[in-house]
Amino acid sequence: MKMTSRERIVAALRRQPTDVLPIDFGGMRSTGINAIAYGRLKRRLGIEGGRLRVYDVFQQLAEPEEPVRKRLGGDVVQLHRLAPSFGIPIDQWKDDTLADGAPCLVPAGLNPVRQDNGDLNLYRDGVLIAARPAGYDYYNPVHHPFAQCETPADLDRIPLPGISPYELDFLRTRARELTETTDAAILGSFGGNILEAGQLSFGYERFMYLLAAEPALCRHFFERIVAVYLDDLRQYLDAVGPLLQVVQMGDDLGSQTGPQISTAMYRELIKPYHQVQYRFIREHSQAAVFLHCCGSIMPLIPDLIDAGVQVMNPVQISARGMDPKKLKQEFGRDLVFWGGGANMQATVPRGTLDQIRAETRELIEIFNQDGGYVFNQVHNIQANVPPEKVLAIYDTALAFREEQRGIR
Repeated sequence: MKMTSRERIVAALRRQPTDVLPIDFGGMRSTGINAIAYGRLKRRLGIEGGRLRVYDVFQQLAEPEEPVRKRLGGDVVQLHRLAPSFGIPIDQWKDDTLADGAPCLVPAGLNPVRQDNGDLNLYRDGVLIAARPAGYDYYNPVHHPFAQCETPADLDRIPLPGISPYELDFLRTRARELTETTDAAILGSFGGNILEAGQLSFGYERFMYLLAAEPALCRHFFERIVAVYLDDLRQYLDAVGPLLQVVQMGDDLGSQTGPQISTAMYRELIKPYHQVQYRFIREHSQAAVFLHCCGSIMPLIPDLIDAGVQVMNPVQISARGMDPKKLKQEFGRDLVFWGGGANMQATVPRGTLDQIRAETRELIEIFNQDGGYVFNQVHNIQANVPPEKVLAIYDTALAFREEQRGIR
């Protein structure tokens, strides 16, 4: 029986049979495509009209338009937060130009200040918050508001604003629009980062030191942010929960060679705050808990499952120990894998089209065995990936679909 995109994703989330392979193209901020690569892909496909919108300033991601999403088989659309990067709202847009000269739309509140050396700086309330060095594709966050905090009292003096009534109205309107105008599954991008929140708030090096040397201070910080997260989640799920199939949380716990912290430290300092959020979502909605977590995280996966994670992304198969067969064998009964379909660190940048097709096909066959899989490459498609390689990835997935239809 032919399924709608929404039905297909729901079945995959429940590890039930699907009519064909579920696919995600750009339905989340780590399953997407750089704006320059997107513009080239759109031109290569001969798709005219529409406007290229850079909705994620931090990662320079394009918002996939319906003709492009459908051409690549995408079954998922994203319900964005109002300000997905650097606090810049995406409710209003203005004309701009990409680095390759292509026209685009960017958030109206994006007003970088060009320096004499060509760098672009972003300021908020007179404070430098992000910088984009000349010749680079991305803005880097440079402001760490808790960097000078030494005591719990210091932490308490810095406000942590929650979700606003305006954002809730924005989310309600957009969620209804996506539900009524598409048959795609809706992924609600929430966040709820714990480890990453500390790294960004204090600065990476200082926070990693504090985890070991000042765990009580870290716990105080975590208690504060999770109190805000839970209040936000309550309002968020009340507003849009019934329309979501997925709630996406995030926390990069891995490096290329292993977890950033020990299993013991994860259990003591991070897991309790993951658990309280993930269980709240599962108790107050029908949406699946999706965790975006990069890197080599194999030792942490059992604890993540215990904390309430149901969907794992990006499945970084290029990191140490993240063997696709082992992941599927050990955790396929408990997790839906969302990603892992193309190696964006090695094969895609350096391989031939035939090598990309062969690897993508192999990975699909591994992860899609017995269901519980949504196809996507490992993390975002970067600016230097030509459209021919993007199509090698996605046309392989679409060819797999056609074979499934033929069998059935």
